[in-house]
Amino acid sequence: MAWFRRRSKSGGGDRPANRADLEHLEQFIRTRRGVEAFIEPRTTVTETTIVLIAHDGEWTRRRIDGPEGARRFGHRLGIPVYDVALVGYPKRMREFNERRKQAN
Repeated sequence: MAWFRRRSKSGGGDRPANRADLEHLEQFIRTRRGVEAFIEPRTTVTETTIVLIAHDGEWTRRRIDGPEGARRFGHRLGIPVYDVALVGYPKRMREFNERRKQAN
């Protein structure tokens, strides 16, 4: 039944990152060392996102313009870009999260 079909607001593709998303990501890269990017795939609930992880495990996540947009973003800023579905998250991110839990 057509009543129950859901339509994507973006017409089926990823919703583009807005300027605030990109500025946040660029600021994170400028103010931290050893930043790497990890592409998180689009799901039924979220658009494609990119997680930036610094040398100490600190991280941030924002929406990005699909996997190719993430790769272009990383290339433009000179940081490595990985597909999280293939390589997983680095140990330093998990350790950072654990340190934050223990601090609270």
